[in-house]
Amino acid sequence: MKLKLAIQKGGRLSNKSIELLKNCGIKVSNGGKLKSEASNFPLEVLYLRDDDIPQYVADGVADIGIVGENVVKEKAKQLAIAERLGFAKCRLSLAVRRELNYTGLVWFNGKKIATSYPRIVQEFLKEKGLEAEIEEISGSVEIAPSIGLADAVCDIVSTGSTLLANGLKEVETVDYSEALLVTSENLSNEKSQIVERLLFRIRAVNTADRSKYILLNAPNKSVDRIIELLPGMKSPTILPLAKGGWSSLHSVVKEDEFWEVIDQLRAAGAEGILVCPIEKMVL
Repeated sequence: MKLKLAIQKGGRLSNKSIELLKNCGIKVSNGGKLKSEASNFPLEVLYLRDDDIPQYVADGVADIGIVGENVVKEKAKQLAIAERLGFAKCRLSLAVRRELNYTGLVWFNGKKIATSYPRIVQEFLKEKGLEAEIEEISGSVEIAPSIGLADAVCDIVSTGSTLLANGLKEVETVDYSEALLVTSENLSNEKSQIVERLLFRIRAVNTADRSKYILLNAPNKSVDRIIELLPGMKSPTILPLAKGGWSSLHSVVKEDEFWEVIDQLRAAGAEGILVCPIEKMVL
């Protein structure tokens, strides 16, 4: 029995999804095909349009899918979110012509907004007590104001460079998005077990990606203070150095937390601090 995974057939999300499978030790080679099988894991990969993935998973054609949170919300299918994957982060934002004197959300009352996400935009407007006309288009949203199709746009933004290139400025954030692993709500027990095996690998990869292995040297008199400072998972390993009165401390820390205490560690006497990446980490 194989688990069927739907991923985007092209683009940044597709590349990151394939990279994730590779980092999980799953070997998949598609060779330009629209579906392929892993050689060392019970997994079949389907390469689809991102907008179609929620429907395929909800209908049971695919068992699970990797898709943007924005698409999941827009399609509003009966899906379960198995894991937030932490990549393909972006925001859905409202943008207007750069030369406009934008005065706040009330500006949108009575205006026409071009978007590929009419459901999300309509819900946002309703929540804010606004009324605007939604012009649904499937692509090239940013060009809508310049050709007179709409007064504003609502589209996915990562860096904002596309908006700038089309004479627009981002004025309001409607929602945030990242890649999700979604599943059908009607998986068999056998397929649910395969999903758990896959999630085990994904979590090991993602945990390692957010963590670093740290080694440092310190005088023995400073060890207790350094242990207090280290934002490690558990008690660090302490090994004596050849130089008397000194020890080496080894620990796993979250990278962002480490940078918050680096100065305190040095002030406490830590020297020769070495920070190394971790390939996999099983908790």
